[in-house]
Amino acid sequence: MNHAAVLCMGLLGLLVFGLGLAVSLVRGSTGANFAYTVDPTDRLYKLVRAHGNAAEYAPMLALLTWYLGSHQPGRFVVWTFVAATAFRYLHALGMILAKSLDKVDPLRFMGALGTYVTGLVLVIAVLGA
Repeated sequence: MNHAAVLCMGLLGLLVFGLGLAVSLVRGSTGANFAYTVDPTDRLYKLVRAHGNAAEYAPMLALLTWYLGSHQPGRFVVWTFVAATAFRYLHALGMILAKSLDKVDPLRFMGALGTYVTGLVLVIAVLGA
């Protein structure tokens, strides 16, 4: 297994579980154990959405990374693993640090765009493997 692939899979897992833990900690500190306010400026709402979005994309990226990483990937594919992982973190940071989720945030936008591009590149690599 490619070492970069293993590292990227671990970092994607850390992102999902780290955001989940952050949601739990904020829920505990605010007493919002069940629901949250649908307010694009609310810290808990932003964390819940960042976690949900990461949970939607990180598993598929990890699966694509695992498959390709176990088949002696070329340098370009390895750098795509790294970029996809970085874009997921960038997206999460853009959601958490944004003043409001109802406005376009450059980090969030670049993270989303980068996720789509690198994800599609990995899918094409799998289909061509």
